[in-house]
Amino acid sequence: DLAMCGARPVGLSTALILEEGLPMEDLWRVVQSMQQAAREVGVPIVTGDTKVVDRGKGDGVFINTTGLGLIPDGVCIGADRAVPGDKIVINGAIADHAITILTQREGLHMEADVRSDTAPLNHLVARMLAASRDIHVLRDPTRGGVGTALNEIAVQSGVGIEIDEAAIAVNAAVAGACELLGFDPLYLANEGKLLAFVAPDAVDEVLAAMHRDPYGVQAAVIGEVVAGHPGKVFMQTLVGGSRLVGMLAGEQLPRIC
Repeated sequence: DLAMCGARPVGLSTALILEEGLPMEDLWRVVQSMQQAAREVGVPIVTGDTKVVDRGKGDGVFINTTGLGLIPDGVCIGADRAVPGDKIVINGAIADHAITILTQREGLHMEADVRSDTAPLNHLVARMLAASRDIHVLRDPTRGGVGTALNEIAVQSGVGIEIDEAAIAVNAAVAGACELLGFDPLYLANEGKLLAFVAPDAVDEVLAAMHRDPYGVQAAVIGEVVAGHPGKVFMQTLVGGSRLVGMLAGEQLPRIC
């Protein structure tokens, strides 16, 4: 969330709500994982709290975090700053996280290995901003996926958006699961992806910087901002037609992020 504002994260707080009877080995595994992630991101966990609730009323453990970051001078990013001509960039394949969580929760066996895309994006964003400050919008397409995020930006900026289905990567196993289960990957949650709206003169520099980061090697342009049909998103389909990409109505999956 901080990175999507262009901020440099400097610290995290964490609070744990523990259910009475939670095995200590489970808590230890969670805390070790948090420590490992904090080291990778380079952001310390500086404070926190714990509370215990009655058995059967806590679903194991709930974890809440709050981050503090600093926005560098000259960085101005917001969902209302997209302008016609902006190129829309994504840093990799979509829908991995939602399909991974769904298959784990429901015990569905997949022949191919499906893994969540959960990843820290602060270093990737820092590379992008070092390459160019002409980045107008950053958004992580979590709940509601890419389709919902693009619609929200189109409405807030008062612009139209056109994307190319052929340019949007979906891993084969995820695409197969979506086809089998009847899901549209455009509306599935991601946890390690970002959308960037970049001025056309700066997009090559930004892409080159992203490709040098382990979480941006698959970065690609998937569309652009247009002056027509403000507030709406259209997609050029694989069969050569064009279709409206509307807002997600209701919840396609149980909330997972």
